[in-house]
Amino acid sequence: METMKGKNVLITGGLGFIGSNLAHECVKLGGKVTIFDCLDPRSGGNRYNIKDIAESIQLSYHSILDFDQVSQVVPEKDIIFSCASSTSHSFSMREPWIDSDVNSKGVINLLEAVRRFNPKAKFVHLGTSTQLGKLSYQPADEKHPEFPTDIYSANKSVSEKYTLIYSKAFNIHSTAIRLSNVFGPRASVHSPEFTFNNYFIGLALQGKNITVYGEGKQIRNVLYVDDAVSAIVMAAQSEKSIGEVFFAVGDEHFSVAEIAEATAKHIGKGKVVYVNWPTGKKAIDIGDAILSNKKIKKLLGWTQGVKLKSGFAKTKTYYENCLEEYLR
Repeated sequence: METMKGKNVLITGGLGFIGSNLAHECVKLGGKVTIFDCLDPRSGGNRYNIKDIAESIQLSYHSILDFDQVSQVVPEKDIIFSCASSTSHSFSMREPWIDSDVNSKGVINLLEAVRRFNPKAKFVHLGTSTQLGKLSYQPADEKHPEFPTDIYSANKSVSEKYTLIYSKAFNIHSTAIRLSNVFGPRASVHSPEFTFNNYFIGLALQGKNITVYGEGKQIRNVLYVDDAVSAIVMAAQSEKSIGEVFFAVGDEHFSVAEIAEATAKHIGKGKVVYVNWPTGKKAIDIGDAILSNKKIKKLLGWTQGVKLKSGFAKTKTYYENCLEEYLR
């Protein structure tokens, strides 16, 4: 991976799961990193995530909804990673206005600040595979139509479109990376409001049972966080990514039941318990989500490096001495 030595890097949501792991990698590559994060409790930010790099970064405690503050940090940045978001599917259905503000208006603030004050910056926006909704063909690629089934996914779809519009209309050097069920160190493992597989990990680490709705037959893609970060960094460093959308997803697919059983086996001492679907949950479930990573492999040369079992081992090792920091 190319060096970032001398590059000024801005990471919004840099105290969160993806953002903090990205910050560690950018510092490792020699980047001058600024984290912009308001520590919204609905988004999983955690100061502990940057304890090892705190002296190597600049930290700005502000919200992407504050355009004046955004406008102060965007100038003179070489790379801007748009990682800040409200991440809960279920919360978005309860509080659609808040989700729309963060996941839609907040991204517009970033893009507009780039357009006005730093149009030469590389802008990388994070999307989600759930933007597609229920799949009409499998494996789904980047050309698959989008009919999201919840407000969070709809707003992520909209903000991705904003990113592409600014790329084409204003010649902003932007790209979008769609992720799917990323897991690993520095994730919020204490609440089902965040990624289901990280919540499974949190339960397993505490020796608790993992609850699966129905038979758990729906197929999912999971990706270890280091592989997600490598895809994001490669997109930032390549001219081929400008104006493009990529799925950064793993090579293998597993049922939710298989993920739960593997989590219990490799990480915890509890067992998997199967229960009936709660009211409202099944209505927004997208069913099977089999996705293609051919495009990102072909254009950027990205490959998945960490398989599920190995990822579980790395994750367990990370949390062994700091789990309490992630259960608050």
